[in-house]
Amino acid sequence: MGQITLNIAGRNHQVGCRDGEEPKLRALGAMLDRHAPAVQHAAGGSSERTLLYIALILADQLTDRHPPESAGGNAELLEHVAERLEAVASALEEPVPDA
Repeated sequence: MGQITLNIAGRNHQVGCRDGEEPKLRALGAMLDRHAPAVQHAAGGSSERTLLYIALILADQLTDRHPPESAGGNAELLEHVAERLEAVASALEEPVPDA
């Protein structure tokens, strides 16, 4: 199992992943970090709220592409994505145990 460090909103987060998934996770981390400056300003610098706002921005972008009221089966997909974003935000907030 691989482990990488993602820097999002000025904070380092250790993330475990399957071997070979490191490039994809780095790209996802970079996508989150691109939203960080504006979000940190809106959140008042709170790391928990920063991650929440980033997740909301991404969910909003997703619904702009596929509005839930016209998406039919995509509404379930959007709900699943929202749940996953919440799980990721929670995992990133957990302290990393010393190795």
